[in-house]
Amino acid sequence: MGWCFSCVNSLSNKEKIQIDDGLNQGSASMAESQDFNRVIPSDSNNGEQIQHIVVMRHGDRIDNVEPLWISTAKRPFDPPLAEPGKVRAFCTGRKLRNNLDFPIHRIFVSPFRRCIQTASEVISGLCAVNDDPLEMTSDNIEIDPSKVKVSIEFGLCEILNREAMGLDTAPGNWGFDVSELESLLPAGTVDNSVVPVYKEMPQWEESVTEGRTRYLQVVRALADKFPSENLLFVTHGEAIGAVISSLMKDTTVYGVEYCAYTQPKRRVSFKSNGTFTAGNFEIVALLDQFGVSFCPTSQLSL
Repeated sequence: MGWCFSCVNSLSNKEKIQIDDGLNQGSASMAESQDFNRVIPSDSNNGEQIQHIVVMRHGDRIDNVEPLWISTAKRPFDPPLAEPGKVRAFCTGRKLRNNLDFPIHRIFVSPFRRCIQTASEVISGLCAVNDDPLEMTSDNIEIDPSKVKVSIEFGLCEILNREAMGLDTAPGNWGFDVSELESLLPAGTVDNSVVPVYKEMPQWEESVTEGRTRYLQVVRALADKFPSENLLFVTHGEAIGAVISSLMKDTTVYGVEYCAYTQPKRRVSFKSNGTFTAGNFEIVALLDQFGVSFCPTSQLSL
């Protein structure tokens, strides 16, 4: 199953409006914060800086490359990466290292295996020591694990409904073994001291609107938790659509390639009393979207 492109156009106008202000205004479940320009406790020093976030889709999943894989899979709802997906993820990490004008300090990743594997390859590309341009995956790459920390976040998981998952019913137990998943990430990079926003999987049969709002809630909560750090979120296609639609008015995302990403930013001012004031996230240029197809929402009715 690919990204649920049809979900975008199935939303009502009311649902689209609810999502549109999500990253900067919050959802009903985060109700007490009416304004994103607010004061929050912080351990940072005085000053002002730009906080960058990158929200990325996972790489090529095996069931889209080998259709027969699902017939013998023990966990058909949790496909790993195909080999092209590993190559794409590693090369994307390398591209981020070479092209971004800011460092990535911390990564949060969905518990689905394709996302864990994507994060592993991206980390190797980001943190490579004496990178050999002929290498296309992490297999022979030495990394500096001190450059980035990574944590698993259940709230970044796939939207849990029939359309997105391709399942008629939810598994009795999703069976995500966090310790086993952490072992798939590069040694020395895991930070399991971070308290996740979602301590367990969301409820089955959440709506598209609920799933997209969840993504915005989690991204915002983690950005607030680490305001002095630049963050990478390795997640699912619908999350990229939710973020872009939230920040770019009159915009509908209709395609998200594997390892596509968007990179919003915001200004953060740190105070001497240990608090900070966060401005609104914004996407400055259309070129800040990589592998994402979108158009003005107003054109969809033409």
